[in-house]
Amino acid sequence: MKPDDASVTRGLLGAHAILMVDDELQACKWFARLYGDEFVVLTAGSADEALAVLAQRGHEVAVLLTDYAMPQRDGVTLLSEVRQQYPHVARLLVSAYADKDMAMSAVNQGHVEKILEKPLDEALTRQSLRDALQASQERARERALIERRAATLRETLGFLAHEVTTPLATVQGYLSAMRERHVDPTEGDRGVAHIQEQKPGDVLFMIEAAQRRAEYAQSLVSTFVQTARDAYQPDSAPSLRASDLVQAVREEYPFDHDEAQWLTSDLADDFVLPGRRDLLYLVLCTLVKNAVLALRPNPPAQPNVHVVLLREAPAPGLPVQAAIQVRDNGPGIPAEVLGRLTLEPLTTRASTGGSGMGLVFCRRVMTSLGGSIVVRSEAGQGASVSLYFPFAQ
Repeated sequence: MKPDDASVTRGLLGAHAILMVDDELQACKWFARLYGDEFVVLTAGSADEALAVLAQRGHEVAVLLTDYAMPQRDGVTLLSEVRQQYPHVARLLVSAYADKDMAMSAVNQGHVEKILEKPLDEALTRQSLRDALQASQERARERALIERRAATLRETLGFLAHEVTTPLATVQGYLSAMRERHVDPTEGDRGVAHIQEQKPGDVLFMIEAAQRRAEYAQSLVSTFVQTARDAYQPDSAPSLRASDLVQAVREEYPFDHDEAQWLTSDLADDFVLPGRRDLLYLVLCTLVKNAVLALRPNPPAQPNVHVVLLREAPAPGLPVQAAIQVRDNGPGIPAEVLGRLTLEPLTTRASTGGSGMGLVFCRRVMTSLGGSIVVRSEAGQGASVSLYFPFAQ
């Protein structure tokens, strides 16, 4: 394998190498030759050299095995620094019998995870390296999972804030418009408010539209508050059916004018959804909102946003999965945009507050559930977005 190929492979594998540290050059060569048939072995002749290797290739190193007795800085000192700077690295110490009391002290202080005595027993050393490698990779996976969850939480909170801000900004706009139209009552009309209408019914429309948006914002916040409470009782969360989720969006989403009539559904092929209601509710609201906004500028004679529950394969060769699909009969999505959706923030509505984060957020949620999202469209033929749930019941 060429050097550049090796670097690519290491990048894909993550932490997997063994770093052996000993100030005796022959000991390093012997270790690399003996255990190199099973492990990727790196060597260093001192604590400083080991730290230099870690600074350059720390993401590759899963296990550090070091001799105790070395000039300048001993092995325990090295492992103590590694514990602080590279917490994913498993730490093993090689010591002579005379160093045993010191080594046990290092174990008790948490600097060292295991001690191997000189001379090294090959079978015991191999098994110790296997165990340490597995433990390191498990720690790395746990850390990556925590980081992904933290990133998902940040994105979720940011997207939720955006979704709540949008209807509240509309409410503020309607209230400002009514405030501007307010007319002070005359002397004989004390106690009666007067708001001038520019056309019949527009004040009532603003009040009702503001109320719908306030209720929608409140439903988003309430859902996430309930989820925070349920987190302390994970076994009490009820099963969520896909049909119930669609019905919740139908009842709670703040459609304008007669746009609620655009929404149709086919819920016969129902199933139980994996995951929590809050994120899935926000995902489905996002898809319905995108479809409505696509239709709004130039609606066809019979605008339609159709939500259907179905079972199909996401792509040829893949197994059939439960899915929620949102279709619209709008203008479709340009080909140059279609392939980039869900992968990066793209919006054609930046002038009206669009951030392009909607489908990116949806993809993140579906990936966290082990599912996927597929966007299909042809210019002039509308668009469909399918949410696939391989683990749905």
